[in-house]
Amino acid sequence: MRSLVRSAAVVAAGTLVLVFGACGGEGTESSGGGGGGGASTTVKIGLNAEPENLDFTTTDGAAIPEALLVNVYEGLVKLNEEGEIVPLLAKSWDLSKDRRTYTFQLQEGAKFSNGDPFNADAVKFSIERVQSDDWKISLKSYMDVVDQVKVNSPTEVEVVLKQPSNNWLFQMTTRIGAMFSPNGVDDLANTPIGTGPYLLERWTRGDSILLSQNPDYWGEKPPMEAVTLRYFKDATALNNALLSGAIDVINDIQAPDSLTQFTGDDRFQVIEGTTNGEITLALNNESGPMKDTRIRQAISKGLDREAILKTAWAGRGELIGSMVPPTDPWYEDLTDVHGYDPEAAKQLLAEAGASDLEIRFRVPNLPYATAPAQVVKSQLAKIGVTANIDVLEFPARWLAEVFTKADYDMSIVQHVEPRDIVTFGNPDYYWRYDSPKVQKLLAEGDKGSEEEQTEALKQVARTLAEDAAAAWLYVFPNITVTKKGIEGLPQNRVSESLDLTEITRG
Repeated sequence: MRSLVRSAAVVAAGTLVLVFGACGGEGTESSGGGGGGGASTTVKIGLNAEPENLDFTTTDGAAIPEALLVNVYEGLVKLNEEGEIVPLLAKSWDLSKDRRTYTFQLQEGAKFSNGDPFNADAVKFSIERVQSDDWKISLKSYMDVVDQVKVNSPTEVEVVLKQPSNNWLFQMTTRIGAMFSPNGVDDLANTPIGTGPYLLERWTRGDSILLSQNPDYWGEKPPMEAVTLRYFKDATALNNALLSGAIDVINDIQAPDSLTQFTGDDRFQVIEGTTNGEITLALNNESGPMKDTRIRQAISKGLDREAILKTAWAGRGELIGSMVPPTDPWYEDLTDVHGYDPEAAKQLLAEAGASDLEIRFRVPNLPYATAPAQVVKSQLAKIGVTANIDVLEFPARWLAEVFTKADYDMSIVQHVEPRDIVTFGNPDYYWRYDSPKVQKLLAEGDKGSEEEQTEALKQVARTLAEDAAAAWLYVFPNITVTKKGIEGLPQNRVSESLDLTEITRG
């Protein structure tokens, strides 16, 4: 999730964006070793969604990979800010002519933070573990296409696919591509052991995660000796922490209408970019009133998305009409498929015999969800639909009841996993959408040429929009506010990770 949920919720998940915490207080701490640093080589970042635990192999949601992926755990490859796949633990790779075998040349001298060497055996272990029962999250299905992993030497490994896949290497940039030591998976919920440039120094539950520089990192060490991730449930408290100097950065500001207090202050700088996080009005396609296509279409036509964006997020963000952000190759503007038309919405409800409809609107207690939820509730009331808002604690309760059990009619979540349109090919995913047509198009697109994949996924996106499989609101903006002199944070967030490896402060 970032879905599920910057999922989380990320879950993301597919994965689910789903992206809380007190300003201090006591908590349980987990130590991973490492050292701190002086004030000039540390930075404190404020966030709004704390991980439930530190194990993204069994727990959905985007908060865990946001903190740990690339920073503590590394994969063979990662995404750069432009969304391109670039080398990480793999120096290079070749793809066979039949597009089924990837041969990776691995970095030499890399090792895990417990001292174990990173090598081809670790790659084989990590990939096969995703395919085992040890991995629980829905994203693991992306590894189903792998037939076998062959160790050619300590620094060369072959991954043989069952069939060509355009999606597999891209998904290896997500959490499923993280590399693990066979001796480092006994306590993933508390003690992450990776090859990355940072170590878990301390986790104070309900407050913060302290990452310290890995003294034995195989690559170029990051400029910061330590980075603290501090979590705040309340957007006002988060803003006040920056104003008071308690933190140095707000990542993904949660109260955009408050930006004026920073833009007019010479102490701060505002960085605006984009994400691939779709703010999605999720609909339960399997049970309850939303299993009727006409009702889903009516809900979609009853939404004035421009007003939602303006009211809930100060007009920042970009409207979308399906599960595709503009950064994806198969993006098309589908906002007019079920555009705002309240009279047509009322007619569809009448045809469905759904007068005086009441729906359960269960949303996570995160600002990106609660703010638009109120606007959605008000707009739906105008077409005769009563949306009863039930705010659930995130991540634990929302993940348990909505994401896992699908016990809801409608929800709002930010899905931050890259290219997560493929989640609609999984009928067990929490929106319970089961379309053989979509499943066939996704399969054909994955094994076809890049051009065939693009065309197939455009058809998937349009089908989802026409079916109103969900109601998409907008792509979440990436608005970061920092103290002057802090540089190196990504302007655009197009992966699950908050990459901390290039932060500097003047």
